[in-house]
Amino acid sequence: MKDIIWLIKKILSVTFRKKGNILLYFGVPLIGIVIAFLAYGGSSQQALKVGVINHDSGQIAGDTVNFLKHLKNMSLVKVNESSMKDQIATGKLDCAIILDEGFSESIQTENPEHIQLVSIKGAQVTGFVKSYLYQYLDNVMALNKAANGDQDAYQKMSARYQQADFKFHVETLQDTSKGKNMTNGTIGFLLMIMLLSAGNFAEIILKEKENRTYFRLLSTPINARKYVLANIAVSMLVMVVQIIFTLLVVTNVFNIEMHVPIWQMSIILILFALVAAGLSLMLVSFSNSSGAASALQNLILAPSCLLAGCFFPFDIMPKTLQKIANFTPQRWVLDTISQLQQGHHFGSLYLNFMILLAFAAVFFLVSVYRFGRNNDVRNFA
Repeated sequence: MKDIIWLIKKILSVTFRKKGNILLYFGVPLIGIVIAFLAYGGSSQQALKVGVINHDSGQIAGDTVNFLKHLKNMSLVKVNESSMKDQIATGKLDCAIILDEGFSESIQTENPEHIQLVSIKGAQVTGFVKSYLYQYLDNVMALNKAANGDQDAYQKMSARYQQADFKFHVETLQDTSKGKNMTNGTIGFLLMIMLLSAGNFAEIILKEKENRTYFRLLSTPINARKYVLANIAVSMLVMVVQIIFTLLVVTNVFNIEMHVPIWQMSIILILFALVAAGLSLMLVSFSNSSGAASALQNLILAPSCLLAGCFFPFDIMPKTLQKIANFTPQRWVLDTISQLQQGHHFGSLYLNFMILLAFAAVFFLVSVYRFGRNNDVRNFA
């Protein structure tokens, strides 16, 4: 045990003798928080800016404009046709509604025409406006049909409809999507940093083999098993500090609501730290130089993070890639966090935890097998 503690101190001393490594291991994770904060922190729900041009003098057209004016999630602005396109192009308006002459008459004949929606933002905006506008026009046509052409009856029913005595009780729900998106972006970046950190510590084994330090250590009472265990312990220690530091900054400095208790998030990430340590050792066991190990890590780590959805929403990827992503441990970490954010009980996700432990077990077993067969000192002659 004393030998392992001595080795841990030695590795930590050599690693953090360079002040730049402190920034590398504990400063770089902050970049992920900042990126996620900039990408999602400014997004908030705002009222649509809708321009209206009314060329129809009928009552239904006037009532329609009045209906749109009183919608809380729309800001209605009267514009003229000459400036409409410029305002839409510059973003001053999200869309414009044009009611041409004959609009009221077309509603009365139950054949809606002479209405245009203009927008450069596509169905995301026009679909939202249509959902309110078309529902209102359906109600107006139903009233007109019930009046059977009697304008006095229609006006009375319309007035009664506009001033209905029933009320709705409205509850405003908290928008949790922003916090969840920032959390997923931050954790995705942290997973990549943890993999790189574990890879850097595993490469120390190869570097010390290259400069013969490793073999000089083995000439002492220290054996290969103690050396590898010390390397794993240092790697895990640094990653646990990264996890705690990142989570504290996320919750206390940036005030990001993760919608997952910190202790649950810590357990998930510590499980992934085991996976990262095992994966890095496995990659090193298949390499016969530190340069080859670094190239192998670059070939596997970054693409697997991209495939798992660490840097962008997972749902936008094709179904085929989504299925392939299930073979990456990062995907299971993000999936576990996503399910917890949706309200699943921590204990109900035992399958996800078992899969992460299985990844770690496989990586460590392969590493032990490879290290046991690779004792050729001539690899570094």
